Amino acid sequence: MKRILILLLTINLVGCATKKEVLYFQDIREPGTQIPQPDSIYQYPEIQVNDILKIDITALDEESVMPFKFEKLAVQGTRQLELLKLEGYVVDKNGTINYPQLGQVDVAGKTTQQLQKYLEELLSVYIKDPTVKVRLLNFKISILGEVNNPGTYTLTEESITLPQALGLAGDLTIKGKRENVLIMRTVDGVRKSTAIDMTQTDWMDSPYFYLKQNDVIYVSPNGPKVASAGFIGNVGTLLSVVSILLSAVVLLAR
Repeated sequence: MKRILILLLTINLVGCATKKEVLYFQDIREPGTQIPQPDSIYQYPEIQVNDILKIDITALDEESVMPFKFEKLAVQGTRQLELLKLEGYVVDKNGTINYPQLGQVDVAGKTTQQLQKYLEELLSVYIKDPTVKVRLLNFKISILGEVNNPGTYTLTEESITLPQALGLAGDLTIKGKRENVLIMRTVDGVRKSTAIDMTQTDWMDSPYFYLKQNDVIYVSPNGPKVASAGFIGNVGTLLSVVSILLSAVVLLAR
């Protein structure tokens, strides 16, 4: 009987997560620790194939701008973003967009700020002092695994940090492995990945503090979650079954 009780206690402890596995940013609590500042590592998003761009042009002479614009749709209400996508410029497989009067323009690999300046140079041949504004309409990230609201999120902002993205997904569940948050990213046509330890802050001055278009974040399950999904099964259910069996043994012994 004593051996059985020890076994049950061991199984129960296996299903528990320690405080060290759950707390975020643990090194901040250490005296003298400085939090990395993100401003120096921010980069404007790079344009990729299949991106949808919103391009606005203004100038002192508005009539000179008209030949370089498509007719815009009247957008209002909750479907505004979807309607804006219909009038946006889609980056084709060659990394170009078909711009009125300018024809095919290379855009892939440029940041939104670089494309603004590039278009201003091209348009200045026809328009006096043009001002161009470029925004991404389909900045998407996917968040999978042990979060409360997994899914693919389309954002209107040009930048979002990893903590903000996890907050958007409802934070990690108690079963999420905070020491191993995987980020998958395509850089120059090559898919790369890195693991982030959310219990520390040293990753905040890395290129992965700010997320990029089409990033995939995967939160792997922690040890107790994996154990409960394996041979042992659900710990609570197992304890209930063993308790019933022990009661039956005691009754039969009497």
